[in-house]
Amino acid sequence: MSSLTVTGVRKTFTDTVAVDDVSLHVPHGSLTAVLGPSGCGKTTLLRLIAGFLTPDAGTIAFDDRVVAGAGRPMPPQERKVGYVPQEGALFPHLDVAGNIGFGLPRTERGSSRVDEMLDLVELPRVFRSRQPHELSGGQQQRVALARALAPRPSVVLLDEPFSSLDASLRESTGRAVARALRAAHATGLLVTHDQSEALSLADQVAVLRDGRLIQAGSPADVYLTPHDPELARFVGGATSLEGRAGEGRTATCALGTVTMTHPASADDVVLVIRPDQVVLDPDGVAAHVDEVSFYGHDAAIRLSVAGAALVARVSGPSAPAAGDSVRIRVHGAVHAYPAPVRD
Repeated sequence: MSSLTVTGVRKTFTDTVAVDDVSLHVPHGSLTAVLGPSGCGKTTLLRLIAGFLTPDAGTIAFDDRVVAGAGRPMPPQERKVGYVPQEGALFPHLDVAGNIGFGLPRTERGSSRVDEMLDLVELPRVFRSRQPHELSGGQQQRVALARALAPRPSVVLLDEPFSSLDASLRESTGRAVARALRAAHATGLLVTHDQSEALSLADQVAVLRDGRLIQAGSPADVYLTPHDPELARFVGGATSLEGRAGEGRTATCALGTVTMTHPASADDVVLVIRPDQVVLDPDGVAAHVDEVSFYGHDAAIRLSVAGAALVARVSGPSAPAAGDSVRIRVHGAVHAYPAPVRD
């Protein structure tokens, strides 16, 4: 397996800039999730790395081997890239063993490599002779990963491989795939629009917006220290409130006086408050419950406070009802950003 380095890559389609000056390093044996909404350039970036598209500028390298951007790009078949598409795309006329062994030399297709791959993706060896239509969606995705890993690729690319699965199967399959990648010491790039998937599975999260890389770092860094309020709202569902910086790390807003993680660099600030930071407290400020979304173990409460709207996440059994009046406060320090200058 190789490390992956993308440097200053740009790709346009007619008048649309799909990938704009993206630089990203994926260390050897690690899994990076490329996170962003639909149309942000995630899949285009993946296809550039795979060799299905050619960048207009920049370079792509596996270790020190430049595969795109330095003269004639290396064809996809020479890059040794494993690719797992959204639906798995197993060959319907081949059984599981045939699918896994498809990319192997003929001499290895009947060898123990197929069994090794089944063990790696946590599928019983009796599955060797099963047809794709006899497998569940999660099992098909594991076979697709086994097929991608079997030829010992330099890099494994996964294009939203769990998007068609239901919630519980998606989570269990995601964990199994992440374990298999790490057991194989594979260098992986996972494209997803699901923030919880990115944060829970990856060693590094890279967030794209409108073709540009906004932030790359550990899941904790991206969640706890987002680059800007828009990223905070996208990763974690934060609420933004206008505020006024005070002494030290304090600021005032619709929720009263709150503590900021760092002293503000401007008088007018945007305060980013996570739903789990808003707690019910009889000594807090008055709020009106507009809507309650009950999930069982917890509930999301949409609140109005002095003309501002925010979301709180509380224990499901103790959640108030829509129309109730409650009192709330902010727990812990919040991130603050300079407020945009109004014309």
